[in-house]
Amino acid sequence: MEGVNVSTHPQIPGEPTQTTTALLENTTATIQGFSPINKIHQHLCAFHFYGDDMTRQVEAHHFCAHQSEEFRQCLIYDRPDEEGRLIGLEYLVSEELFLTLPDEEKRYWHSHEYEVKSGVLFMPGVPGPVQHHDLDKVAKTYGKVIHFWQVDRGDNLPLGIPQVMMALTRDGQLYDKLAQDVEKRYKVSFAKESEKRASMKGPVHGIHPMANGGGQGLKTVLREVECKTTESTARVFV
Repeated sequence: MEGVNVSTHPQIPGEPTQTTTALLENTTATIQGFSPINKIHQHLCAFHFYGDDMTRQVEAHHFCAHQSEEFRQCLIYDRPDEEGRLIGLEYLVSEELFLTLPDEEKRYWHSHEYEVKSGVLFMPGVPGPVQHHDLDKVAKTYGKVIHFWQVDRGDNLPLGIPQVMMALTRDGQLYDKLAQDVEKRYKVSFAKESEKRASMKGPVHGIHPMANGGGQGLKTVLREVECKTTESTARVFV
């Protein structure tokens, strides 16, 4: 199917959506407003890998909206059609906002300069000049990604704890098979796009050394701690 990565698309359990459910959805759609979703203005395709395991790479379709000139938020799906599964979220901030973050927090954010300049981050179906204008801004931003659904291992439901994800920062990281699959489906050439974006610049102050996991892996863990109250002590997971 054009534009769809069927190899990692999980089969969701349960019966197909019933006609009565579809009718109910059509009814509520005409009555209720969906302002946050209606603000979405662009579709970006890129790749993420797990913070502690670069071998687990995922094709990620971002549907984004600006909240301000300095901040945008994106819903992430495993594919861009009506069968797409919501697998995560990404927040993008300007370099100025990123620099206000505590150093420990900076480790959870990744740079976008390489993704943009290498051509692997692109807007499906959007003419080059239009892409160039916005991606020139994206190249200077930082993003924080959380995935809730590990579709790469075939999970048919969002299992486990949320995972911090990272993005590509240099040549040789992205699997050739994954790159070639996306290039074929979207009729793009990352190499040619990279040539067109050679003049783009990343963050004014350079990529911060604490970004991208501080150059080390990031493992998301769940730990048990005591939560003391005035009446009792409970054990919770954080």
